[in-house]
Amino acid sequence: MAIFNTKNIIETIEMIKTHHLDIRTVTLSLSLRDCADPDYKVCADKIYNKILSYSKNLSKFADELEDEFSIPIVNKRIAATPISLVGESCSEKNYIYLAQTLDRVAQEVNVDFIGGFSALVEKGCTVGDRAFLECIPEALATTKRVCSSVNLATSKAGINMLGVLKMGEIIKEAANLTADADGLGAAKLVCFCNSVTDNPFMAGAYCGVNEPECALNIGVSGPGVVCAAIKDLPKTADLGEVANIIKKTAFKITTTGELIGRELAKRLDIPFGVIDLSLAPTPEVGDSVAEIFQAMGLEQAGAHGTTCALAMLNDAVKKGGVMASSYVGGLSGAFIPVSEDNQMIQAAKSGALTIDKLEAMTSVCSVGLDMIAIPGDTSAKTISAIIADEMAIGMINKKTTAVRIIPVPNKKVGDLAVFGGLLGECPIMPVHNLNSDVFIERSGRVPAPIHSLNN
Repeated sequence: MAIFNTKNIIETIEMIKTHHLDIRTVTLSLSLRDCADPDYKVCADKIYNKILSYSKNLSKFADELEDEFSIPIVNKRIAATPISLVGESCSEKNYIYLAQTLDRVAQEVNVDFIGGFSALVEKGCTVGDRAFLECIPEALATTKRVCSSVNLATSKAGINMLGVLKMGEIIKEAANLTADADGLGAAKLVCFCNSVTDNPFMAGAYCGVNEPECALNIGVSGPGVVCAAIKDLPKTADLGEVANIIKKTAFKITTTGELIGRELAKRLDIPFGVIDLSLAPTPEVGDSVAEIFQAMGLEQAGAHGTTCALAMLNDAVKKGGVMASSYVGGLSGAFIPVSEDNQMIQAAKSGALTIDKLEAMTSVCSVGLDMIAIPGDTSAKTISAIIADEMAIGMINKKTTAVRIIPVPNKKVGDLAVFGGLLGECPIMPVHNLNSDVFIERSGRVPAPIHSLNN
């Protein structure tokens, strides 16, 4: 645990007041494996009571810490064991009822989101998985705080293309059922390759079966702080100097996050888990990953050189974080959600940023195609093809990639989708008109790459 001196404290105060440094999320990770029961109502009661027992003071203690340390804690969240696994024990697989139970207890304990309405189907589906997938659109349409994720691929298993095909249909339905909110249901649903079991960020957070009974995972964000540090460098500074200042800044951000995380875990009387040092932007001006690219010397996100800049940023953030803490985990790097980043929104509006360029950038960043709005009449199979491309990048490169894409009902290219809050807004981005249907309809499984045979 790093020791704060007076200089560090003053610098941290300046980061908070001027450059939007915050604890983006405190996420209670909780195993629900012992909540399984043949009766879905008994299972739901067990889930409700266990979550209530462990998280009843999460929001209260987080607010107290925010006041004591004057460090903003933006979100309080819960990540649970994938409900597809817990609910599979029920003779009647009423996953909608379980989702609504999650929503009810999330409201009771006053957390912003609850993750774990999830399935892990990278190699295929069980009977329970199939029933679960069918329930996702209605579950997201009838709840406010529930987030869903589906892992479709890993570098060891390959890509479940039947699952990819199905997810295109599910995303379309989730958007259509929430058409009055610009397809918000799809904004709470993410498809993963190589999903992370200790990720505190939504919509992909869940408590993996290899995780402890409970833990407190912290997500720290500070793109504004990193941007300001780079702007303080002379324009003649070489990229090695830029990388070094990013590392130093990431170190400071990480120590701040771990300080808060350990204190909150202590008050909750649960173990401290990991600190996820991800540069997660918000729609606020000055809290943008894309603005970091501009500080580095690019005219706008999407310009030639953007992928290189992102690669260096991601690497430097991770290096600085691991020097500050032995418990860096989750995703840790840079997020590039279009709707949640003011300058990414502007780049998308101007046409500088396209889905193709975002796909290239995801080969070096922490997530993938994130919070992208596309025309509502985009076919389910085209969405599946977009997902397949991202799964392939993650599988081959042995990294996490993801797709959170929203086919906004009744809107076309150039229109604006508005989700509100941290989810922000973004222009409807064009997709290719070329047809991928035959390829996607082949389904089956894309075999794992040769480097998976490393036993």
